[in-house]
Amino acid sequence: MGAQSLAVACGALALCLALTTAANPGFVVRITQAGLDYAHQHGITVLEKELAELTLPDISGNFRIWHVGKVQYEISRLSLHSFHLPYSRISLVPGVGLQVSISNAFAELDGNWRVKMHFIRDHGSFDLRVENVYIKIHLRLGSSTSGKPTIDTSSCSTRISNVRVHFSGKFGWLYNLFHKAVESRFRKILESKVCESVAKSVRSELQPYAQTLPVTAKIDAMAGIDYSLVAPPTVTAQSLDVDLKGEFFSLAHRSAVPFPPLALALPPDHDRMVYFGASSYFFNTASFAYHAAGALVFEITNSVIPKGVEFQLNTSTFSAFIPQLENMYPHMEMKVRLSAPSAPFLTIGPDGLSLKPVVDIQTYAILPNSTLAPLFLLSLTGNVSAVIDVKSGHIVGSLKVGRLKLSLKHSDVGTFQVRMLQSIMNVLASNILLPRLNERLAEGFPLPLPDRIQLSNILVGFHQNFLLLGADVQYHPQGPR
Repeated sequence: MGAQSLAVACGALALCLALTTAANPGFVVRITQAGLDYAHQHGITVLEKELAELTLPDISGNFRIWHVGKVQYEISRLSLHSFHLPYSRISLVPGVGLQVSISNAFAELDGNWRVKMHFIRDHGSFDLRVENVYIKIHLRLGSSTSGKPTIDTSSCSTRISNVRVHFSGKFGWLYNLFHKAVESRFRKILESKVCESVAKSVRSELQPYAQTLPVTAKIDAMAGIDYSLVAPPTVTAQSLDVDLKGEFFSLAHRSAVPFPPLALALPPDHDRMVYFGASSYFFNTASFAYHAAGALVFEITNSVIPKGVEFQLNTSTFSAFIPQLENMYPHMEMKVRLSAPSAPFLTIGPDGLSLKPVVDIQTYAILPNSTLAPLFLLSLTGNVSAVIDVKSGHIVGSLKVGRLKLSLKHSDVGTFQVRMLQSIMNVLASNILLPRLNERLAEGFPLPLPDRIQLSNILVGFHQNFLLLGADVQYHPQGPR
């Protein structure tokens, strides 16, 4: 039993470690109080419009007046002119969600009244003003089974301090005698309707908008990014954090990433409305996905060499360094095939983003019958650094190549001095390979943004194992339908 118990304990420990590893995000979105305040402004504008369109039911009833008798009344055609929310704020409730507090709200409406008392009948109009309305809304944040964010109303309370009704008409004075009863009924109806409208607004406006956050972002014909939530959003006293999978994948064949994401802890920066933490895992899965898709293979012939580069890719050029080529393959064009034997991995530190790729360089002579004759296989290593920026909601970048080092892996043309080819490889790398890579990186990779959001005041910072992007947000509402 002891051995069995030990096995169970080890299994449980392994499961816990696996779950812990899986829970680490590759990408984190942090919304600060400033970001919530900005979103809150637009949300309140929407809520004001929703409340101004409230439909209120007709009210009818009867009451007795001393020495007068039973009076029957009916109030109908209630029409809201406006509903104003002048003071409101949004607060972070750690471990719970968000709280929206509205105070000193007011509304104005009018309607018709009708009265019947014995043989007396009359009708008229009235004006109503609701003052000192206090609304408290709690929003619960979560995630769906598909990894999309969810938001709903966990509770709502409305308190109306003052309801003032003024009746006009021949017997308007009669209504003014029982205004307290009418105001009380108005108060209960409005308090209920306000919270109904809040819940409806969250369901019909806020939740659908939250669902526009892309779970999967297609980059090109080869790869996509998985931005699904790995856990419900986390609310602290300072910010709202959303942990995303942050994983690139091949569209042709998605396979498990053979390395785990490290823990990602963002610094307590709050100068911007939103922050994006992109871990080294995020970028390295891009390398893994593109390598798996066969995208890290480049073939160079004379046809792809820019016109401004005075270089001919043929055996005559290389025979200056490898004399035997002139006899074996005289005056023949060549093809160079560059490929990564494994996915290159980058590192991120306070000094920036860098990688040390290993590239196989296979050269061929193109024979008169268009078949390829292998010449030699080189291995190229070097230091590469990256410059990162954000443009149009995309992470963009460019690479800079440092010192390159060549070594010979195999030769079909005999021995030669590899170092003599250094200048040629520098030309191929700096004038052909690097521009092609930078052209692709300039297109960038999309950030996880909901619809109609633009970023400004971009801040780029490097930390151990992750890139930190800060930005302010601009929301562009849809035009009128």
